[in-house]
Amino acid sequence: MRHPPALAIPLLWAAWAVCWMIASAFAKPVRRRESAASRASHMVPLAVGAALLASRRLAGAVLDARFLPRWPTWLWLGTTLVAAGLLFSAAARMRLGGNWSGTVTLKQGHTLTCSGPYRVVRHPIYSGMLLAVLGTAMAEGEWRGLVAFAAVLAAFLRKVRIEERFMLEAFGEEYARYQREVPALVPWVV
Repeated sequence: MRHPPALAIPLLWAAWAVCWMIASAFAKPVRRRESAASRASHMVPLAVGAALLASRRLAGAVLDARFLPRWPTWLWLGTTLVAAGLLFSAAARMRLGGNWSGTVTLKQGHTLTCSGPYRVVRHPIYSGMLLAVLGTAMAEGEWRGLVAFAAVLAAFLRKVRIEERFMLEAFGEEYARYQREVPALVPWVV
C-alpha cells in the first residue's frame, strides 16, 4: 500500500498544472519573444527532467536505484517540500499577473515586479519549482530524481540568463539595482 504522501505528490503537481493553464489565459499580449533556438535551449533539459521525474520506465536500472532509504520520513519531507515549492511558485505567478509567459517575453505594458515573492528572489517561480522537484526526488528516493533535478536546474539557469538580458534591456538601471539587491534563485545567496 502506498503512503498518503506518495499519492499526494502527483495530485499536487496536477492541481498546480491546471491552475497554471487557467492563469495563462490572462496574460498580456506579447511585444517581444525569444527565438525558437533560445527556447529550445531551456525547454529540452526541462522536458528531460520532467520525463525522468514522471516515469520510472525512462530511467533504466542505474537511475532507478535508490539513493535514500525507503523511510516514511523522506516521503513526508519530500511531500512537504513539493507543497511548499508549488505554493511559492503559484504565489509568484499570481503576483506577476499578466506579465507572465511560459517563454521568455516582454509583454505590452510590461512592468517590473519586485514585491511579494519577488522581494525574496528574482525568479521565485523557478525557485519554487526547483524546491518541488527536489521534494519529489526525495520522496521517490531514486537517482533519477536527482538527475531530473540537475536537468531542471540547468534549464532554469539557462532561462534566467535569457530573461535577465531581456529585463536589463527593458528596465535598465532599475533592473540592475534589483539584481544587486535580490538574489536570483536562492534566498540570502547572491
